[in-house]
Amino acid sequence: MDMRFGRIFPLFMLAALFAGCATTQVSGGGQTTQAERGALSAASELARNDASLSGQAKADNARQIERLLAAIDNASLARGASALRAGDPLYPFVGRALLSRGLPLPHAFERGAQWRFDLNNRPAAERDGYRPPVKLAVLLPLSGQLATAAAPVRDGLLAGYYGESRRRPEINFYDTAGTAGGAVAAYASAAAAGADFIIGPLGRDEVSAVFGQANLSVPVLALNRGTSAPPAGNAGFSLAPEDDGIIAAEYLLGRERRTAVVINGNDDSGRRAATAFRERFTQRGGTVVETIGVAEVPGSISANLATAAQRGVDAVFLAMKGNTARAIAPQLALAGLAGKSRVASSQLISGTGKPEQDSALDGIVYPTEVWTARGLGGLPAASVVGARLPTARGPAARLFAFGYDAWMLTAYLEKLATGNNARLEGATGELTLDGFGNVIRMPAWATFNDGRAVPVSGGG
Repeated sequence: MDMRFGRIFPLFMLAALFAGCATTQVSGGGQTTQAERGALSAASELARNDASLSGQAKADNARQIERLLAAIDNASLARGASALRAGDPLYPFVGRALLSRGLPLPHAFERGAQWRFDLNNRPAAERDGYRPPVKLAVLLPLSGQLATAAAPVRDGLLAGYYGESRRRPEINFYDTAGTAGGAVAAYASAAAAGADFIIGPLGRDEVSAVFGQANLSVPVLALNRGTSAPPAGNAGFSLAPEDDGIIAAEYLLGRERRTAVVINGNDDSGRRAATAFRERFTQRGGTVVETIGVAEVPGSISANLATAAQRGVDAVFLAMKGNTARAIAPQLALAGLAGKSRVASSQLISGTGKPEQDSALDGIVYPTEVWTARGLGGLPAASVVGARLPTARGPAARLFAFGYDAWMLTAYLEKLATGNNARLEGATGELTLDGFGNVIRMPAWATFNDGRAVPVSGGG
């Protein structure tokens, strides 16, 4: 179903609010131990076999490589990467590990010609790498159960689109929920209509279905994780709970915290974030002494916390909504853990907004969007936009920023793919592209002070 912009959004509002606003910047130890050399060697052997694998075997192989690399410290990993040529099968894995730790690449990933969009008559890139498509299609569930999540993504994307004063592509929207055949049929319709780039789909199953096609004639920036890595020449961008867990683990490890207790809500996001945290934290040499699942209205976990405190815990990871964390906070204090490093997933901000209650969360650090934490050149302040657009206020602001970044990635994807250490300063964080087409995001950090969310100085 082809839906023109004028039929789904008040054009005059975005044009007035964002026109001419967008500006973008893309920029570019000791000795390795015998055990680390052994891990690199074992990972190299697995990487050489990776191309011959598929399905679950390929996913398991990738996880084993990640486990081996996770045990290597930053300096040794960087040295190992420098010794690899760009085309070495291990380099994409090592490069992804470096980027997830916020470390630079020694050299760019080797990519095929499909990352250079010359075949669709695109004009040459601007000096800063800006090279948008000629005809852009966006696949979103504009009706149905996911329409509420899709609306802020759509509006954030259009904010970036109308905030750009340079050449912009023709843009068409396709409702994946209202199209017979779903996202796959919507993709086929967009390709048949002459789109030279496609953003979406948004649902996890939709992404898996599109990426499972034998031949994607038009490149895609998917807006979620599928069951496998993006096919060559395509990319994936997500705000997955797993990313929060990995980011939180790296945050604590970078501050020499090595013993943690994990407390998660019993919803899907809380469990996924907690699992990812535990895997990354332990892979990198940390110890999780206990994982505690709690209901939305938690009972007493004081005995569990007291036991964890006796085992020398120096960090707490909370994967839950703010209202649940408020009930946990006094129990942390009674167990003597309130003075330890407390890091939460981005879910923490959900269920907050009353400073007199949220003061219980003071001192808990959590990943957030650059735009909402400290502002972003090219976008009006989040408070200003939220006052005008319901889809940019409260929890929806995160998805609005996500949509804005989806547009920016579309316009700068070739630069990110082919440049060496190219980075995009996005609304959700600093964005890079790994060797498998996955967008890696380094967020801003915030905490609560007197019950109000404030950015952490220096970004955490």
